[in-house]
Amino acid sequence: MKAMVLDKPSPIEDKPLRLADLPIPTPDDHQILVKVSVCGLCHTDLDEIEGRLKPAKFPIVLGHQIVGTVADKGKAVTKFAAQERVGITWLFSSCGQCNFCRTGSENLCGQAEWTGKDADGGYAEYMVVSEDFAHRIPEEFSDSQAAPLLCAGVIGYRAVRLSQITDGQIIGLFGFGASAHIVIQILRHKFPNSPVFVFTRSEQHRELAVALGAAWTGSPAEAPPARIHKAIDFTPVGQSVRNALLVMEKGGRLVINAIRKSTPVPQLDYAECLWLEKEIKSVANVTRRDAREFLPLAAQIPIVPQVREFELAQANEALLLLKQAKIRAAAVLKLCD
Repeated sequence: MKAMVLDKPSPIEDKPLRLADLPIPTPDDHQILVKVSVCGLCHTDLDEIEGRLKPAKFPIVLGHQIVGTVADKGKAVTKFAAQERVGITWLFSSCGQCNFCRTGSENLCGQAEWTGKDADGGYAEYMVVSEDFAHRIPEEFSDSQAAPLLCAGVIGYRAVRLSQITDGQIIGLFGFGASAHIVIQILRHKFPNSPVFVFTRSEQHRELAVALGAAWTGSPAEAPPARIHKAIDFTPVGQSVRNALLVMEKGGRLVINAIRKSTPVPQLDYAECLWLEKEIKSVANVTRRDAREFLPLAAQIPIVPQVREFELAQANEALLLLKQAKIRAAAVLKLCD
């Protein structure tokens, strides 16, 4: 099978992913073999490629927003039939036995494995996953539309849940890429009386935000027309944390939707940024519950992801555009029709 493989960390400008021929993996008793149709591109992929997040092995096949069909299955599989369409998220597996798993926080499991980091992912024509960690895709979405829902959408939904928004509160979104352009559609559906302010450097992202219902857009350091009650930071930039806290209302909450920051969070003056009961909450990965709740909601709204397609061999070029914020919304690698 064809796959794009990472051999060692390197700047994406050096085009470190190479096209390779690999054996098609064989599913074990409880796994399904997925013929990959599309795989979404994510900033977490860039973190792995450039060394901010270390994969468990090299070489590694990245990719964790995977849509495909069941090509084969282990003898104990009962949940999926041949040719059924499935999606795979960042969560590849968890132990199921620790306190975190037993209390619904499998995203914090110390033995959890992550798709495209601890196990080969979707930058390939085939991959394997446990039937318990695959998800049915609502028929309302094409394969390319569904792919960004599996990370950008699912983790965005988790960020909204953790924000504890009350309808009528002003919401600030810092950064407006793949996840935020889905989140604003969730917000407009669930909290119709909450104005959404979008902070982004990109003019094309501001235009998209307005088209999707933003009440105001501006640069990350710009003062909005009113203080925000809840904020979600999607950026890889540490400065966004300070920017959000500076424009936050008393008692507000900032949720940071990022695994890593590529630049440090600056020193925060307590009185200026944190006093008056402001909160900071991080988002750590996703659970299966997030996907099971979000995918039907996405179909109900319905969310319309804006997607740019690339061929598998164009992965380096596509990820460079992602790094440069030149992707309007979401990007996917298309492996088959």
